[in-house]
Amino acid sequence: MQASCPWLGVNTLGGLSQLLDRLAVRRKRARTYLHSPDADYAAKVAYLEACRAAAQAHPAAIMFVYLDEFGFERQPTLAQDYDARGRRAPLARLSYRANTRCRGLGGLNAATGQVTYVQAAHITATRLSAFYAQLRADYPHAERIYVVQDNWPVHVHPTVLARLEPQTSPFWPHVPDHWPTQAPAAAGHDTLPIQLVFLPTYAPWLNPIEKLWRWVRQQVLHLHRLSDDWFTLKQRVLDFMRAFAQGSEPLLRYVGLLPY
Repeated sequence: MQASCPWLGVNTLGGLSQLLDRLAVRRKRARTYLHSPDADYAAKVAYLEACRAAAQAHPAAIMFVYLDEFGFERQPTLAQDYDARGRRAPLARLSYRANTRCRGLGGLNAATGQVTYVQAAHITATRLSAFYAQLRADYPHAERIYVVQDNWPVHVHPTVLARLEPQTSPFWPHVPDHWPTQAPAAAGHDTLPIQLVFLPTYAPWLNPIEKLWRWVRQQVLHLHRLSDDWFTLKQRVLDFMRAFAQGSEPLLRYVGLLPY
């Protein structure tokens, strides 16, 4: 096999290899990359940091919580594992049943590592509204709870906002034009002391709870053997999350909120 690159001054693979070596160029595996296109990126980050600074200055009165949703399925996900030498590979043992999906909703306290977490078949506006009430119950003495989240429109559905105090965020996600402007009567009304803080669009690296989802996948979901026991698999995920219900310094270190 010949490599002809006259513009580089080489015409053999060996010559090309030597040239790349002199230039310190190597063949590498690619990694995913995402750049936030948000025109208000810097302003949103500054507002987020100001809210967090307020929580740090008044830790007994103001909570700062990162919120996000994640999903997992009945079938195990692939990952590396230990096995005997040779051509045999670790197996992700699949079920013949439908690949049912479960969704989790969690809030991570940036100061303590405390996690508020629920699971459901679907995360709806009603489910999110109930989650905020649960979040309030976890911090009964807080005068304000800042909740950092992405721009999923359901986060600002009227059913959700009906449970919260008037919002003061200078940034707001786009919502569908056909959505109602008022919550249905059955939604319930409250004044939970929760203020929503919105991340720049397509900026998951600013939400440390994303790393908690990575951890539960590594510890519970990769190559699991419970594809035929959906109830137990969901319970394992719940048990993993409930281990952080009282806070966790190791979790704060894992997600990058404390230095190692």
